[in-house]
Amino acid sequence: MVEPVISVDKLRVIYNQGKSNEMRALEETNLKIFPKEYIIIYGPSGCGKSTLLYSISGLQRATYGNVTVQDISLSQMNEKQELELHQTKIGMIFQAFYLIPSLTIIDNVCLPKIFRGESPSSRRAEGMRLLRRFGIAEQADKFPNQLSGGQKQRVAIARSLINNPEIILADEPVGNLDSESAQNVLTLLKELNDVDKKTIIMVTHNPEHLVYADRVLHMKDGMVVSEEIHEEKRPIEVAQEEIKSDPVEVPNELKMLMHSFKNLSSQQMNILLIPFKAKQLLNHTLSELREEQVNMAESLLKELLFNNIDASQLTERLDADLDNGGAGWNKQRATSFSERIRNIMQQSKNIQESPEAALPGLATYLIDLLHLHINPEQALRLQTFLKQRVESKINQFELKHKLDAPKILGGVGLHKGTAEKLVRELEMIMLLKY
Repeated sequence: MVEPVISVDKLRVIYNQGKSNEMRALEETNLKIFPKEYIIIYGPSGCGKSTLLYSISGLQRATYGNVTVQDISLSQMNEKQELELHQTKIGMIFQAFYLIPSLTIIDNVCLPKIFRGESPSSRRAEGMRLLRRFGIAEQADKFPNQLSGGQKQRVAIARSLINNPEIILADEPVGNLDSESAQNVLTLLKELNDVDKKTIIMVTHNPEHLVYADRVLHMKDGMVVSEEIHEEKRPIEVAQEEIKSDPVEVPNELKMLMHSFKNLSSQQMNILLIPFKAKQLLNHTLSELREEQVNMAESLLKELLFNNIDASQLTERLDADLDNGGAGWNKQRATSFSERIRNIMQQSKNIQESPEAALPGLATYLIDLLHLHINPEQALRLQTFLKQRVESKINQFELKHKLDAPKILGGVGLHKGTAEKLVRELEMIMLLKY
């Protein structure tokens, strides 16, 4: 039986109780949150969602009722237990980042470990590992005022993870970010849930964020007024225990692809797969263009993937002026782009029709595309590893390792950058099968 990691029992929060300015921030609330769930607390400003989150964290005292985290009642904790809760069991991410401006980025990330008395070398090593993971290692010795908002929030996420807590609480974590930075942060949080199996509880007022959640708690006037369960996204053990239904089985191929394209959620796969594929295919093949040119090209790719136009019509429309319903590209770019798209889609079609028969052609395509100079033995190994990936016997990370491993150790011996490009091309081909 799956036990909840957090239990909220008849929780009420009243500010200035008994005074003329008394305010009821949270009415009687009951809630159970299970390990590995992604919970979103959703509602308008002032509805009590942040109060609920802070009550779960122990930063807000309950007026009535109780909150239990990992079988420990917050109301009965002593000072040492409270410190342990905030240092090791719960990680907090805030909208305002709360980085210390006089400390470097690496020191901000490692600050929770300093309070636990860990050695400088070990805490820096762990801090750098997290910064590398989130793509900001080069910012380690800079100060917060030298970073963008998106970079600051990634630093804040790294700081929340430095002591490896099982629960991450995020209060409007993308409220101060532009759309691209917000998407990056939301993708990181989803990765922490999918890959690291962290329990995520996020507060938001943005309905576009709800697709990430296993469960959405809709709040209004200090109360949870409804609950929305995305059954296909819940952890299997929780789904079995709580809703007593058969878990939705996700094919191994799709699970692996979800790690390659981390903003591909189950709901997007079921409902928005064509627009998603169009966007990914566009980003994969294009250098920078004006936003209006990219948007029009994406629309045309959707038409192609929906079979409303063919490859030759795609070329014509890409080359046409924006005023005439085209993308405003030049003829050379439109032709080369369409040819690239046609080749990728053909390889995908070949795999879909007959994976075994498609492998020699797939290997040749990748060799020619990347201008690989390899001997017959390396080519044979390449085809063997491609077969393993196409059959989902290995994931993209294992494939990359086999491709850039030295020949003497049984690898193909490709340069690391070349191996990454090859894997990315193959993942795109496999995505288009669906």
